[in-house]
Amino acid sequence: MASHVGPRVEDIKNSSGFSGGGDVNRIIDAARSPDWSIGLRGANQIMATNDSGVIGMPWVVTAERAGKGMRVSCFQPGDDVNAEGEVIGELQGNPRTMGRQLRDLLEMVGERKPS
Repeated sequence: MASHVGPRVEDIKNSSGFSGGGDVNRIIDAARSPDWSIGLRGANQIMATNDSGVIGMPWVVTAERAGKGMRVSCFQPGDDVNAEGEVIGELQGNPRTMGRQLRDLLEMVGERKPS
């Protein structure tokens, strides 16, 4: 029998407020927007990027687990995404609702960035 190396998906699932490992993917699916590229960054963080007009310096929005929901932060072009960003909201509810909330926050960031 092979030994298991590293954390198992069940461990992440049970430690979060989400009901299953697929919930983060359901949030991403509900948050999809034509202006933003959205995907996973690590096991439990969502990252969305939007072109700023400067190559290699996008607008970045992250959502990471915080209690039973997710905390959403914004990073302006050139900001270090490994540091703390500006917290712009929290996501709560079922995955579809959280995805819609994230999409609304992405639209808000899109409206405030310079044209």
